[in-house]
Formats: sequence, C-alpha cells, structure tokens
Amino acid sequence: MPEDESRSSLELFFNVSRELSSALELHTVLQRVLFQSLKVVGGERASIIVLDDSGNALDSAIVYGRQMHDNTTQQLRDTIDRGLAGWVVRHRQPVWVPDTSKDQRWLHRPDDDSSRSGAKSAMCVPLQARDRLVGVLTIVHPVPGSYTRNNFDLVQAIAGQAGIAVLNARLFEESQHQARVMTALASSAAAINASLQLSDVFQRILEETIQALDVETVALAMTDSNGDLVFKAATGKNSENILDKRVPAGKGVTGWVAREEQGIIVPSVKDDNRFLPVFEQFPGMDIQALACAPIHADGRLIGILEAINPLSQSFNPEALLVLTGIGNLAGSSLQHAQLFERLQVAHKRYRELFDDNINPILITDSEGMILEANRQAIALSGYSIRELTGKMKISNLHNTKKDERSVSDEVSTSGKTISYESFILNKSGKQIPIQVYIRRVVFQDAPSLQWIFEDISERKELDRLREDMTAMIYHDLRSPLSNVVSSLDVLYNMFTDEEYETIASVLTIASRSTTRIQRLISSLLDINRLESGKTVGTQQAVHPTILLEDAMDAVQAMADSRNQSIIAKLTPNIPPVWVDADMIRRVLINLLENACKFSPAQGKIEIGARANGDWLQIWVQDTGPGIPIEDQERIFEKYTRLNEKGGPAGLGVGLAFCRLAVEGHGGRIWVESKPNYGASFNLTLPFAKVSSQIYQE
Repeated sequence: MPEDESRSSLELFFNVSRELSSALELHTVLQRVLFQSLKVVGGERASIIVLDDSGNALDSAIVYGRQMHDNTTQQLRDTIDRGLAGWVVRHRQPVWVPDTSKDQRWLHRPDDDSSRSGAKSAMCVPLQARDRLVGVLTIVHPVPGSYTRNNFDLVQAIAGQAGIAVLNARLFEESQHQARVMTALASSAAAINASLQLSDVFQRILEETIQALDVETVALAMTDSNGDLVFKAATGKNSENILDKRVPAGKGVTGWVAREEQGIIVPSVKDDNRFLPVFEQFPGMDIQALACAPIHADGRLIGILEAINPLSQSFNPEALLVLTGIGNLAGSSLQHAQLFERLQVAHKRYRELFDDNINPILITDSEGMILEANRQAIALSGYSIRELTGKMKISNLHNTKKDERSVSDEVSTSGKTISYESFILNKSGKQIPIQVYIRRVVFQDAPSLQWIFEDISERKELDRLREDMTAMIYHDLRSPLSNVVSSLDVLYNMFTDEEYETIASVLTIASRSTTRIQRLISSLLDINRLESGKTVGTQQAVHPTILLEDAMDAVQAMADSRNQSIIAKLTPNIPPVWVDADMIRRVLINLLENACKFSPAQGKIEIGARANGDWLQIWVQDTGPGIPIEDQERIFEKYTRLNEKGGPAGLGVGLAFCRLAVEGHGGRIWVESKPNYGASFNLTLPFAKVSSQIYQE
C-alpha cells in the first residue's frame, strides 16, 4: 500500500474512532456509525440493528441520504428473520453483494423491482465486541457493482470500532435505565413506607405510581375472600368512578394478571381480547392503554396495581419494571399497614376492656413501678393518672405481703395467678379491704405485672355481721339451751314408766334436736377460735372405733327415718389417735349427716378407717349426686353451699368447721367424687404415742 494511502487510511480510522468514542448515548452512537460509514464508503442508505445477548433486536436506526430514522426495529425485523442481515447474524460473517438481484439472501421488496429502483449493491457486516455479537450494519448503494474490495475492508474496519462503541452505548443505556428504575423505586420505597396508616399507604402508592409512569390514572385493587378484585383506591382523571368496582376472579386483564401473577403492558386495549369493557372500562373514562402488575405479600397475591393511559401515548421501556417494583414494595407496605390497623383495633378494644372493667386494674414493671391504671383504679385510690403512673410504686397503695421483686419472681416462676387479701390505702387515708390477683402480662413489649383489686368491703361487712351473729348465738343461746337440755333430762327421767312411753319418745326427739343445736353452736365457736389462730383444745389418745361408733349412734335415727343403712369398715388393730375427741366426733357426725342428707332414701352410707403411714385415714362414702370437680375445693370455704336445686338447706359452715378442725390437728381433708357417682370425704389424723400419752378406752 502506498505511503499516502496508508496515511489516509490511518487518518480515516482515527477520525472514525474519535467520532464514535466521543458519545455514550445509544441513538447518538448509531447515528454517527451510519453517517461515518456512508461518508467513508458511499451509498444511498445504511441501517444498524442492535442485538441483545440473546440475539433479539433491541434497537435500530436507518439513514436515508442525510435523514435519520429512529424506532425502526419493527420495520427491520423481517431482515433479521429472512434477509441478508439475518444470515450475517446467524453465521457471524461479513457479506459483500455486488448485485442484490442475483443473491437469494437479499430480501426483495417492492422497491427492488426493475420498474422502480431495481438492483443494488450491498455490504452487511456483524458488529462484535469482546466476542459478543452486538449488532449488524448494512450499507446499500443504488448501483450494482459500486462497492470494491477496498470498500468492504473499510466497512469491516469501521464495524470493529462500531461494535465497541455500540456495546458501550448499550451498556451505558442499560445502566441509565437501571438507574432510572432504581431511583424511581427508591423514591417510591421512601414515600410508601413513610406511614403505617392504611389510607396513607394507599394514597402514597398511587401518587408514586402516577408520578413514575406519567399516566392519567392509577388504581389499586385488593383480592377478597372469593378471589375477586375490588378497587380500594384510585387517583388521577375520573378516579372517583373506579372506587369499589369489582372484577370477578380471572376476568379481564386484571384477572389475568392476578391468575398468572405476572405484570403486563397492553399498548392498545381494543386489540387485546383479554380486556373486558363490561368490567374494566370505568364510567367517564376512555381506556386506551394500560399496564398492570401484581401485588404480593408473604408469597401470596393480595391485589393488583393498574396504570391507565400514558400521557406520552405509549409506555416507556422501563414502565413494567417500575410498576412491578412498586407493586412489590406495595405488598409489604400494605401488609404492614393492615397489621398495624388490626393492632390499633385490638389495642382500642383492649383499652376499652381495660378502662371499662368493673375492677380496679394496675400495670407495674418488675420493680413495682406503676405504668398504667384504669378508671376504677383511679377512683378507688383517689389519685390522678399522672400521680400514679411513673411516680408511685404499688407498695405505696397496699401491703404487698412481699417486696415487689419477690412477687415478680414468684409470678414469673410459677406462671400462675397469685391471690391474697389486703387493703388499699387511698389518697384520703382510708383503708379499703381488697382481694388482690397478680398475674404476668406483657406491656409495651416488656414483661410486667397486672394487679387486679376486688373491693371486698361488703364481704368483710357480711363476715363481721356473721361473726356477730355467731357470737350472739353462742353467748345468748348456749346458756338457755343448756337449761333446756337439763330440763329435758329431768322430764325424761320422770316419764320412764311404760305408761309414759309416748311422752318419753317425744322427749327423746327433743333431746336429740337440742344436742344437734349444741353441736352447731360448738362448731361455730370452734370456727371462730381456729380462724383467730388458737390451737385445738385438750387432746388425748382415743381409739378410732369409739369415734366412729359415737358418730354412727348420733346419726342412726336420721338414717332410720330415710331407710338408709350405715356400714362401718374398720381395719383391725388400728392404734389410737391423738385428738380432741369431742371435736373430731363432731367432724364425723357432720360428715355422716351430710351423707344422709344427700343420699337417696334406702341408700347406703359407708364409714371406715385404715392406717396410712403415720396417719389414720377415715372416709365417709355416700351415694348422692356427687360434687363437680370445680367445686371440690370451694365447698370447704365458710358459708359456701352448692347451688343444687331442691337440695338440703344449711348455713354452709359444717365443712368449713371440718376443715379447720382436721387441719388444727395437723391432718388434711379432701373429697373424691364424680358427678352421679356419690362423694367420698377423706381425712387424716395423727396416731398417738401410747407409751407416754393417756389412752381413753
């Protein structure tokens, strides 16, 4: 090659390289490649088709003379499928065609007819960079045989430079595209997640979408329990006509998106048979084009986001990506807002239940500092909410029995509710008796204690009245009753002859009745004594047989009147017990009388005793209706009676006396029962050490 020609070629390539490398915007690069190619080798027109990594047409441009035409990808698609450019793409080889009418690879168009422009000369070369096919360049001259080998070599050299420039421009455009998408999504994420109020989240999603996609209207629909889509929010032109509109499951474009769970752009709804105007063409709106994306939360579809009628007449390339991204952001935000809304409802409900509770309730931390108080607690204490919360400890209001930390540890360890009686000292200094219930709760995400106070002033007053009545019965009736008993004994001795048998029988009944009254009075007195902490009276060694026989003899008349039989089961050679004989005798009589009362006529009652380690176990079994499990502890409380319709009447002190008397001896008493299978009352008493204790035979 002559030196001048070589210098000219180097100059040419330098200028081409400088021209191509000075731009990064893809359309600018394509324009410069086409103009430089035509300038160097001549021709009527030139075209470039840009390919993605899969070989699909991504962009294109055509130059006719000095006129540049963009967005011609669809126009050039045939050349990729069936023309010369397609052959070059498939074989990755350059082609020089002196006469297009004689080459079958050339896609003949009406313009190639001999009556019009006729045959042409063409060159087609691949654009490659870093072993990647990034496009194909085609140059056409209107006269066959116009291009030479030198022209072909020059075009290939230009293609080498152009491939790198196109790849760089494509990558730059992709990065710009990604940057625009990420910027839009970042902006949307910041805005959408700025609130937890559901209405605010709806509005922010719509505003971000309409701004990012530059459309007339945006609407958001949520799925209901039937799978239908119900539009819950909308913004933009005539958006008020969209609210509450329903699209049946699987119907229309929106139904397709929900079913397939993927986004879609419909450039022209009239050309897409999935679009159903009856459901999706809203009043006052003329929907031409739409984009729709699913909204997911926790891997499930909860709704769809729809953008309607782009202001630029068509959606830009990143529209679906942006819409899908916003839809993904919307899913988690909507779920959080829905959960927050439910939490608020639950919190409001809790506050209503907390404040409206009939009992005073306080919440404290583990150190006893009051954190919250309801209206009843404020009213009972006399302090304001400001005086209570964060400034006062629970121990300032009532005697907690233990320090606050010990109470907290006990509740946390046991996991159960602690209960005890105490009193509250209100602001005016008045002491109010209360029943305290303490349990562990979580308050403001921290383990706390809930203190429920039950005002027991009325109960205490009733207890006092009962105690006064008991004292009155004992003190005011015991002495006159003793005189009645003595008088009955005198009268009975006066009428022992057979001729006075009827009178003696009546006197016997009267004597038994007064004896029962004496036992009741003695039991009431014992209850008062034992509850006040006094010990059991005189104890001595007594054989169990004596106690059981005395008790059976006392209630035999009552059993006979109901045709009931009392069966005794006593293990032989049982040692004596160390007890207050009169008190335990009254315990057994009480249990036997109850068994008679609750057993049906002609029923059987069993009383027995056996050794149980260091204790004597005595039982009384009836054939009555039994006692429910939930009442088996409660029946031993004072003044407690089961609400049995038509059942025997009573004061409800008999079993309370039995419990206090047995526990006063160090033993225990309990009941074993199933409904409709009778009840077995059991008690334990200590054995006597006969070598050093007086034995009563």
